Formats: sequence, C-alpha cells, structure tokens
Amino acid sequence: MPLASLQTMAKTSPIHDTSVKKLNSRFSPRGEQGQKYLSSGLSLSMRLWENEPPNADKKPARRAYETVGFVIRGKAELHIENQIVLLEEGDSWTVPKGAEHSYKILETFTAIEATHPAAEVHDRDSIQKVS
Repeated sequence: MPLASLQTMAKTSPIHDTSVKKLNSRFSPRGEQGQKYLSSGLSLSMRLWENEPPNADKKPARRAYETVGFVIRGKAELHIENQIVLLEEGDSWTVPKGAEHSYKILETFTAIEATHPAAEVHDRDSIQKVS
C-alpha cells in the first residue's frame, strides 16, 4: 500500500487497542474485600470471588459501575433495592450502576463478575456504605 494511503487511513481511522492480555488467577492481585482481579480492558474488567465462606448480611453499598456475574458453585442471596434474589450454581445476575445492594453467602461461594467501567480503576471498588 502506498505511503500516502497509509497516512490517509491513519488520519481517518480510529486507533484500535490491539493488546492481548493473559492473566493466571494464581498470581492475581486481591482487592480489599478478597476478590481476585482478573483480566481487564479499556472499559471493563473481570474479578473472581473464590471459595467465599458463608457470612451474615453485609452492609448495603452502592457502586460507581455496573456488574454482571455468574455463579460457578455455592449459593448466595443478592439483596438489591428491597428485593432478595437467590443465586445458585449456573445463575447469572446484574447489579445496575448505583443500585443499593449487598450479598449474603449461604454456602461456600465461587463466582465470576465483570464490571463496567472497570471496578479497580479510580478507586471505584472502595467500600462505599449506604447510610
């Protein structure tokens, strides 16, 4: 391709991120609540909650990101906006950005979540309790 054509393409085409990441969860950094941070892109990220033990209700929180999750094993209750949703193996769920919610782990729980925007960036994953 002629240089002039490449220069024209560079001016008119958006730059695409072509980076590829691979992360082994054995070496993943952990968040303050025990989550393992997995791969992340420019506007989303994944995290793993692995073998979380049963617990009492946690205080409700609101987050500055949207979350979708998938239960690998175990059982939990998602308390969200005055509703209780039972989460069991094979279930997926969504927590909208800003929704008041908490989790009660009923059986040792493992789940994967994706967040948008990325939870661990700009202190979005810090604990933000609801009064």
